[in-house]
Amino acid sequence: MSNPLLCCGKGHLTPHDSEKETLKPNKKTKKKSTNKMEPVFVNGNHIPAVCPFSGNSAESVNDKKNLRVKLNQPMKLRNYLDSSLQTLDTLHTRENDIALIESRCTRVVCSGSVIDIPRPDAVRTPEEIYCDAEKFFKEYYASIRRENSDAHRARLQEVKAQLEKKGTYDLKSPELVYATKLAWRNATRCIGRIQWKKLQVFDCREVTTAKGMFEALCTHIKYGTNKGNIRSAITIFPQRTDDKHDYRIWNPQLINYAGYVQEDGSVLGDPGRVEFTNICIKLGWKPTYKMWDILPLVLQADGKEPEFFDLPRDIILEVQMEHPELDWFKELGLRWYALPAVSNMKLDCGGIEFTATAFNGWYMGTEIGCRNFCDASRLNILEKVALRMGLETTSAVSLWKDQAVVEINKAVLHSFHRDTISIVDHHSASEQFIKHLENENKARGGCPADWVWIIPPLSSSLTQVFHQEMANYYMKPSYEYQPDPWKKYNWEKSEVKPHRKFHFKQIARAVKFTSKLFTTALSRRVKVTILYATETGKSEQYAKELGTIFGHAFNAQVFAMDEYDMFSIEHETLILIVTSTFGNGEPPANGQDFIEHLFQMQNMENELNDSQSAPSPGFRTPTPKSLMRTNSVMSPPPTCKRPLSRVESNRSTTGDSSIEHLGPLSNVSFAVFGLGSSAYPKFANFAKTVDRVLGELGGERILEIATGDEMFAQEQEFRVWSSKIFQVAAETFCMEENMLTDARNAISKLPLTEETIRFGKPSTTVSMKQALESTYKRQIIPSLVKKVKRLGDNTEDRETIFVDMQPRDVVKYDPGDHLGVMPCNREEIVNSVLKRLKETDFDVPVQLQVMKETLSPLGSSKTWEKHERIPAVSIRDLFTRFLDITTPPSTTVLKYLAKACTDVKDSLKINELILDSDKYDEWKHFQVPHLGEVLEGFPSCKPLGSLLAALLPTLQPRFYSISSSPLAHPKHIHLTVAIVFYKVRNGSGPVHYGVCSNYLKNLKENKDEIFVFTRRAPTFHLPKSLSVPLILIGPGSGIAPLRGFWHHRKYQIKELSKKENIGQVWLFFGCRTKGMDIYRVEKEQAVREGTLNRVFLALSREKKDDNKYVQDHLREEGQAITRMLMEEGGHFYVCGDCKMAEEVQQTLKQILQQHTNFSALEAEHFIMNLMDDNRYHEDIFGIVLRTAEVKNASRETARRTRLESGQSQS
Repeated sequence: MSNPLLCCGKGHLTPHDSEKETLKPNKKTKKKSTNKMEPVFVNGNHIPAVCPFSGNSAESVNDKKNLRVKLNQPMKLRNYLDSSLQTLDTLHTRENDIALIESRCTRVVCSGSVIDIPRPDAVRTPEEIYCDAEKFFKEYYASIRRENSDAHRARLQEVKAQLEKKGTYDLKSPELVYATKLAWRNATRCIGRIQWKKLQVFDCREVTTAKGMFEALCTHIKYGTNKGNIRSAITIFPQRTDDKHDYRIWNPQLINYAGYVQEDGSVLGDPGRVEFTNICIKLGWKPTYKMWDILPLVLQADGKEPEFFDLPRDIILEVQMEHPELDWFKELGLRWYALPAVSNMKLDCGGIEFTATAFNGWYMGTEIGCRNFCDASRLNILEKVALRMGLETTSAVSLWKDQAVVEINKAVLHSFHRDTISIVDHHSASEQFIKHLENENKARGGCPADWVWIIPPLSSSLTQVFHQEMANYYMKPSYEYQPDPWKKYNWEKSEVKPHRKFHFKQIARAVKFTSKLFTTALSRRVKVTILYATETGKSEQYAKELGTIFGHAFNAQVFAMDEYDMFSIEHETLILIVTSTFGNGEPPANGQDFIEHLFQMQNMENELNDSQSAPSPGFRTPTPKSLMRTNSVMSPPPTCKRPLSRVESNRSTTGDSSIEHLGPLSNVSFAVFGLGSSAYPKFANFAKTVDRVLGELGGERILEIATGDEMFAQEQEFRVWSSKIFQVAAETFCMEENMLTDARNAISKLPLTEETIRFGKPSTTVSMKQALESTYKRQIIPSLVKKVKRLGDNTEDRETIFVDMQPRDVVKYDPGDHLGVMPCNREEIVNSVLKRLKETDFDVPVQLQVMKETLSPLGSSKTWEKHERIPAVSIRDLFTRFLDITTPPSTTVLKYLAKACTDVKDSLKINELILDSDKYDEWKHFQVPHLGEVLEGFPSCKPLGSLLAALLPTLQPRFYSISSSPLAHPKHIHLTVAIVFYKVRNGSGPVHYGVCSNYLKNLKENKDEIFVFTRRAPTFHLPKSLSVPLILIGPGSGIAPLRGFWHHRKYQIKELSKKENIGQVWLFFGCRTKGMDIYRVEKEQAVREGTLNRVFLALSREKKDDNKYVQDHLREEGQAITRMLMEEGGHFYVCGDCKMAEEVQQTLKQILQQHTNFSALEAEHFIMNLMDDNRYHEDIFGIVLRTAEVKNASRETARRTRLESGQSQS
């Protein structure tokens, strides 16, 4: 090929149309000054016509003829074994969109077989850097679907500002991760690129010394080796700033065998490493002159003198060679190291050069068997083996070399397989590469490949790649050859003297100023992202505890799912999920966008790979909304394959490759812990869904999903899981033992002590509204209580109230939305806690402060800082409005209370609960003690209020469906509240009261003010059109939002300017007796006015022989309901507890089957379509009944499930 950007390195390529174009020099390049500059290349890099900094025109620096030819037509690439594999490469034509590098090919010479292709090594100008940066960020932001966004433009401005200031810029961590993977994807000479997404990146740009580089590379070796289950990894050190402060790894590979020239001219060891061995000796290294000596790492930091470090032999995994049939082969004493880690190339991305990198994959057998063992310039054992085999070596006609090399390669593969160490044979590697070509042509329209390097050195024509045409062009980001550092090193100015050699243990001691500093330095290497979704705050609490544990050994970051940038997920290393499930198997509010994004990624993968089978007539791909709301397994099919395992990598692949397609999360390890209650039909459904989808997107599940059941031993399950996942993660990422010890100690210790927490004087005082807003991150609205009245008859365990309030500010909401109420703990409970605290002044504002310790090489400094969660209020307000003191204390709180006891007996009793999980769980659910009762039970316990406040969970807002209409009830908000109260100890103990419902019940009209905020419920709004029928199901307090609906509908009908067909509105309401029929008068009036067309009342306890539930009325009206939904476009609304909602959904499914020809599956599809069209609406809340029957049954089921799970694991 004559195009300097494109080379067809395979000899038998036939010319295509684009090659037949006449090569004419571009005469415009001869013009020195024109208004429109042609592209100019300096140091091999494209320079824009106009400087992005000064705006001046760039002068041409090259008067030679521009030989570039624009290839507008795709290049046809054939496979001579399989004509169906013909592809069209269009990627090379996108020169304006991607960064292409000029090849050394000319009009008359093809350099495709040249091994070392040197690139310009001069320091780049800001203009050159910016040009490459523009193209890199175009690709990067396109990969996260944000191209040309405000973030994209702002990032370019940020880059430009950094270039103007310091001549270079810094890549952010996700950008660097993306660049390293893309560079591997672009590596034309690598046959194993199908694994390009699965690359662990160790970002060591903070390392500034050779000692730090050595420690990082030891970590890399241990991680990559992984006891033989080789993992692809790259370590990146600081970038080039000028040519005098480069970081370099002098070794060609991290692990090398030495080569010593003997007196007779022979070489002991590896002849290919003789030159580098002499360099090491010149630097002062003292060799032992043995056959398999490991060369030291020679490292140069910041352009300073190189230093050498002996690698610990125990971190280097070696394979002793033997043959499966030739017993004498073992006598040759051959061996080779398991980890091939190239360390002399640079990463070129976005205009920035990283001159010190170390990259490893795993071996293809021929790399050792053919090249390292049989090349004449390496160990050259071919003739020795042939003679031992008894072959005739005097004549080439006997093909003795071919026979011998096959047996040597058999020995290599056999020996690696014997030790279960990752390796791939050349036939399997070739099949995988052909599959990679297919994937790349689908994904981006081409795949640059150097045919000369791709074909294996053994049995080449027997592999598919030999018969595959390839287009060889070079793209950035890329890994580039660079001059050997010792050839640029100024030996004359350097004093050649014996340098001290450093061992690994010595380096460890030198690096760690203290054990904490050492841990902190190392923990930056591996990032773990902990995500949580929660409604009550429990998942957040557990996630932050997990972050504290992982912070001892990892760079741990904790985010709520709705705060996390989902476009970063593909670049994560380890993700831990801690989440609850809301309502009937749905995600909590702050987890909704997260799961929707995951489903979108899954659908995109399905479309990309054409993997979905033809759907049945009438079937539509379910959306996240319907998938999360149903019990079906109708999720998109798992098309993304899991990563290749160690055993699979050792075997030849036939048929479909197990790694034919790696999903977008193939480089992400993950684990999930789900919180929930087995009293709900879809226990921990959201966590299970997240776990499944992450796996289907290619993520590596390092620990099976675990769940914590609120009904039995939830906290204990989390403690076990957190300890287990930390151990697995530490083993996975090769953490040091001292880090593990610190973290294990942290698990068993309290996160704070009385010495590190205190109540201090606040710097400023704030109003209660401001304090609540700072803690809960909500826009709080004070509201005056206008009316609180009882609805219907009361029973021993049932009571419902109506609350009318008048907000102080304008509140915008739609019928169906929720109101969040900030409750107060009962005064008697607060007082019982306060009287036991060590503090005495409870009514002056205080600020909770935590002691923070900052570590540095000079020592540590301690400062008092504000607590991130607790505002500056009085201690009484703190325990009244901000802290949860009614939920039974966690074992963490109990640990502190045990220490706060002065009586040993009290302390021992509390410790019994902590140590015996069954006893703790029984105490928690039988007694259901609030904090006041706990302190009363242990009279000698005298806790410090500041530490107790830091350990207690936050008092969470309670949400209620709004019962009013902004049109019918302007400047007012109505609530319908079921009062929660129950007797503990299976009904024989004292009465406990729900926090918020009883708080609302006891409010004084026209006097008390409460703090509220609104929460949108867009999936439970009325349709815009009044002509569609509505089916409303809301037993008990589930009628709350439906009341708002009919009041709103009445106002809408009244305000109609022209006559319109009004759809039917049917209400299905259920309660126990007629006396509990709430809003009866309002419903009768609505029927008379025509707002409600029919009202069905189901009484479950009125008569023994005639008990009915709303489901029974639905069945009776099944034909009409089917017509309203299928023919009239009706909407179906359900509001109530999760069990009722599940039963209603199943009833509707049965109705559809009965009154149509639907099968069970088709009926389910129809309901899912209703959900996708936002015509099936659910507003679901938890089970508030605390009857002993419900509770005991659920706990017994949970206990049995846990025991069965433990037995299966054992």
